[in-house]
Order: sequence, then C-alpha cells, then structure tokens
Amino acid sequence: MAEKIFMRVDEVAEELGVSVPYAYKLIKRLNEELKATGCITIAGRIDRKFFYEKFYGTRENKKEGTNGSI
Repeated sequence: MAEKIFMRVDEVAEELGVSVPYAYKLIKRLNEELKATGCITIAGRIDRKFFYEKFYGTRENKKEGTNGSI
C-alpha cells in the first residue's frame, strides 16, 4: 500500500518525540503557512512532504532510503 499523503497528529507527535497537544500546535502553525500560499488544509493533519521539508529540509521521508552508508 502506498504511503498516505497526510500525517495525523499522533504520527507527528511520535516522529518528533513531543506530546500530542504540542503536535496539534505545530500542525496548526504549518497549516497556517500552507493556507497563506493558497493551499486547502485539513485540521489535525499535515501534508507529509511539507512536514519533512520544514523539519528536515528535504521532500523525502528521512526513515526511507537511509541505509547507514555515507
């Protein structure tokens, strides 16, 4: 099954090691940034690619493709 487009709050909290209430605050902030660019957003969910771009500076999931080599 293909990876889902949106991350839910529990996945964001786990990925960042933060509480669920704080993850909601982060998602709200990121969604406000997306709204400013004209995107439609869903409360409590964030676009996976946008999330990884903002937190890790990449459009790809850091967990994928990392095999420990340099």
